[in-house]
Amino acid sequence: MATAPRPRTSTREPEELGRRLAAWLDTRLPGAKVTNVSVPGSNGMSSETLLFDIDHPDTPLRACALRLAADPAAYSVFPTYDMPRQHRVMSLVAEHTDLPVPRVQWLEEDPGPLGAPFFVMARAEGRVPPDVMPYTYEGNWLHAATDAERAELQEASISLLARLHDQFPCAEAEFLLPKGEGSPLRRHVDAQRAYYAWVVGGLAPSPLIERAFARLEELWPRDEGPAVLNWGDARIGNVIYDGFTPAAVLDWEMAAYAPRELDLGWTVYLHRFFQDLTVGFGQPGLPDFLRREDLERRYAELTGHTPRDMEFHTLYAALRHGIVMLRIAYRQAYFGEVEIPADPDSLILHHASLAAMVQGTYWE
Repeated sequence: MATAPRPRTSTREPEELGRRLAAWLDTRLPGAKVTNVSVPGSNGMSSETLLFDIDHPDTPLRACALRLAADPAAYSVFPTYDMPRQHRVMSLVAEHTDLPVPRVQWLEEDPGPLGAPFFVMARAEGRVPPDVMPYTYEGNWLHAATDAERAELQEASISLLARLHDQFPCAEAEFLLPKGEGSPLRRHVDAQRAYYAWVVGGLAPSPLIERAFARLEELWPRDEGPAVLNWGDARIGNVIYDGFTPAAVLDWEMAAYAPRELDLGWTVYLHRFFQDLTVGFGQPGLPDFLRREDLERRYAELTGHTPRDMEFHTLYAALRHGIVMLRIAYRQAYFGEVEIPADPDSLILHHASLAAMVQGTYWE
């Protein structure tokens, strides 16, 4: 679905990681054996996941997953990767909500053992809606499901957001506020501006992204609403499902203290991103799945909070995703996988939909 090959995600060798992991684990559980080490094919670019089993009579975990901060030698997607922050968020979510968050165990902040900080958590079994090729494309389990089964998954997934936002005590999430001044939403947007500046530092900026930031100011909510804990990367591709029921909620690296609509807008747009790509390649996709109006209505029914200013929040989601896409494209250029075109906006895979949002025509 893209002209460039799938970007590389690491310069690390899995076998070497496995050996170093075994040496580290021996300092925590002397005599423990690490077996069945593997790297999932869906490994991302902002961090890496290592799957393994532990053989020891006293281990608190047997089937494990290790989340390792991004390889510093692999042109990382984000400027920092705060493993203690993610470990803390997952621990707190498990403590204060009924969401199926994997049990987190060891946190290692020393980069020495594996080359970067990491933490170990329980491994969940199940299946994940694929990103490549996207679940909106033919040939995967979610696309092949019945309408009723997808409706079941949609209901369970929007319930995750509702329960997270309602159950988690707001005061416990305030540590996630970025430094700066202003409301939680203002600080979040300012942090994204800083991230964009880092992405384009010394490289060609994106006129489209800069127009999108300007449009955000024009659409800024009069009433931002209360801030709650946001999952951050709220999408079904970050959930492991047992059948069509969530078994594990993953990837809390983008967790934030912000209005509820931050999560909801991301959920809506990230599905539209895949749906738009699929339609552009001549397939119908899943037009009746995860529709904005259905998600907003059901979220309001579950929480009593009617989503507002969703044009702002879906644009913001598309803008944030655009910055990540730009970084990934420049990363591919760094590894010689693509050439940088004269128009940097063309590096953003969804530049047409982002431009339509800026113009106010996307949802017409």
